[in-house]
Amino acid sequence: CLLEDPLTLCMSEQSAKNFFNCLKLLKELTAIAKILNICAEKVTDHPEYVSILLPFLKEKTSDELHYAQDVTEFLSHMGNKGLADWPVTAALNTYIYRCKLCCLQPTSPGYRLQLLERSELAQTLLLSMATLENQPTIKLQLLHILQILSSYMNCSSILHARGAETVCLHMNDHDPSGQVLFRSSEILWNLLERGNKEVVTAQLGTLECVLSLKEAFFHLLNTGSGHSDLQLRNDLLVITTLIAESPGSQLIESSFAKQLVVFSTFPELKSHNPLIRNLKLSYSNEDLKMKKLLLNLLVVMSRDLAALQLYKEERVVLALLALMKPPVASSSECQSGSRHWSAAQKEELQLQALATLATIGPLMLEEYISCEGSTCLLLLLDWCVGPDSYFGQGHSFHATGGRGGKKAQTRHCIRVLRSVTSLGEESVNQDLCDQGIINQLLGILMQIDAGPDEDDVVALEIKSDIQVILSTLCETDMHRKELFGSEGVEMAVHFLKKGSDKFYSGLGHNKLVLSTVDCVSCVVGCYTTEDYFLVKDGVFLLLNLLSFPFFFLYFLCDNPNTVPYILTWRDGNGQTAPRLLLQLWREEEEELGVPRNQHGSIADPQRPIHSLFQLDEAQLSFPANVPSAAVLEMSENLRSKIYSVFCKIGFQDLPGLLGKDYVTLTIIRRYLDFKVGEVWDEISRELSLEGGRPISPDQEALSTICKIAEDTAKRIVEEQNSILEHHQKEDIREEKLTYTEVRSKGVEIAYMKVSLKCFSLTKNPKKTNYITQIGFFFLPELLYK
Repeated sequence: CLLEDPLTLCMSEQSAKNFFNCLKLLKELTAIAKILNICAEKVTDHPEYVSILLPFLKEKTSDELHYAQDVTEFLSHMGNKGLADWPVTAALNTYIYRCKLCCLQPTSPGYRLQLLERSELAQTLLLSMATLENQPTIKLQLLHILQILSSYMNCSSILHARGAETVCLHMNDHDPSGQVLFRSSEILWNLLERGNKEVVTAQLGTLECVLSLKEAFFHLLNTGSGHSDLQLRNDLLVITTLIAESPGSQLIESSFAKQLVVFSTFPELKSHNPLIRNLKLSYSNEDLKMKKLLLNLLVVMSRDLAALQLYKEERVVLALLALMKPPVASSSECQSGSRHWSAAQKEELQLQALATLATIGPLMLEEYISCEGSTCLLLLLDWCVGPDSYFGQGHSFHATGGRGGKKAQTRHCIRVLRSVTSLGEESVNQDLCDQGIINQLLGILMQIDAGPDEDDVVALEIKSDIQVILSTLCETDMHRKELFGSEGVEMAVHFLKKGSDKFYSGLGHNKLVLSTVDCVSCVVGCYTTEDYFLVKDGVFLLLNLLSFPFFFLYFLCDNPNTVPYILTWRDGNGQTAPRLLLQLWREEEEELGVPRNQHGSIADPQRPIHSLFQLDEAQLSFPANVPSAAVLEMSENLRSKIYSVFCKIGFQDLPGLLGKDYVTLTIIRRYLDFKVGEVWDEISRELSLEGGRPISPDQEALSTICKIAEDTAKRIVEEQNSILEHHQKEDIREEKLTYTEVRSKGVEIAYMKVSLKCFSLTKNPKKTNYITQIGFFFLPELLYK
């Protein structure tokens, strides 16, 4: 009533404050909401009504919970009233700011922000965007509020109301202050960082939003000159890149992608395109960032086949090859005073271009060949290992590990070569070999390995990548194996001698070990290099590495998720991992000379797993500090390692096994029992050789243990015979079934012959059936024939 009474219209600010002090409690929000309607009507003539409404206090802690719904509805109501006049919007803006400062409010900031999230304030403000085209001041205040709301917990409600799309569509509205575009981009950034990124990019990926972003970007590109304008331009380019990562974006349909591709080739390529005819770069750090963002955008968009056509039209590969060329001091450029990239900037762009080419080059192989990409890469590689002094700045991400030298350029150049050669395109690989890449890479590999930093991450990556390239080039071509030659064998042997001691260093030695083993394929098949490899003890080095996989395979099996992968693995011939291990066991025993019969069963139950080496050492006695033959042989062959793997994957229900595999599996299952028996047998034999005799109870126990081992071997022999008999019966049954099927097929063929013969004798259908019946009399004769 006081507010509506004409006598109180001229209430002073202090009187108004005293009046509203009693209306700031949470429990009185319902009454305050009604008062707010009156204040909204009078706020133009009496702005003091706005500032005194906020904030509200609580009498006790429980008020926050009891009046939460009232506060939520009140905030939503304020949003509606905020549309009526800008002072209310400013007051709401002030309230949002105060929510961030704990010292200014007796109610907790978290409580207020949570209720802001639950209210419909954000949705209401977004819906009002379209109605404020002619009210730029209110619109700017509204965007400021949305910026603050999107900085905290309101991103989900804003996105639910399609806030990203709404803000983007209005970012180019008339704006005398020049702040709308900045506020809009800040809101989009907050939503991308704190909201659901997929939802944001999906909303921004529509054709209308992409066109709006395009308009804003070109406006800043053509008219922006200040540092803040250039930063905002780059921010919009980052948002565009995130949109390009989203499936279904309309960048290509809007022609925005084509125009960005044109910009990415400037100023390396001259063009008459009107977009860049009057474009000038200041070559500042912000322009450098824009150039790097455009190169990165090329990588992101390359997932779309339509984008590759744009790259072809705008000669992107040629522009990348121009960027990656070795730096050359241009005296004429310096004398003319023309602006250009600095040395540090050129280095960053060179590395960025190489990283981009590693992705795009394999996708655009025809353009890569037509632009002589292989020649450019080999020339760059020559410069990388050449004696020219060069101090790399190492400022960018791609320059990691390259400060003070050319190692970063070498790393990325090798990456491009690996990505191109891995396609297996014969014309590309042959061109590289014709230009001498094999000897060049071998020299670079040994040069890097002889350097002082041979074991850092970058050097290890370069070495492993070079070995992969060599194995790709030489694996299937005999002439290239000859080019690999003795120099390549020396390299392979050199790295094989390093072994696998640093496999788990975490620096990349594991990749180097595997690529070294793969590089041996360059030797196999060429007699000259094979013989030289044998002379250099390459086979022994490979055998030393062969036992290593079982070591880490055993420990990998500690993870229960590993066993299913092992059991489901198949090689190129469909052979399972258990069967492969069993075959390796049999080959190992054959080399050791373990006695087995023709079926792979135990031939001597007294020595079920003895090797020839153990039989030769049977009459020797070893000191206490020297391992015996039974113990020593466990570390010299793979049987103990294979047994360890089977203990992890189990001995039952193994896939893909044949009859002989089950026979071998019975031996492996009792390997530890047989090994224990061997050790006790050695103890007994050494006591006899040294003239010692254990006491009667120990002698009895020793004899019992040796007898148990022998009895175990005899039981295994019986089990093996049972397995062989069972599989023999199965083979006979399958053979009979096969003969039955063959016989039935023969009857069908004979019947068809009789029918055809009878049909040829007469064309009368009535006689055909009769002659067919007669023909069965001659069926045995036909079958015989």
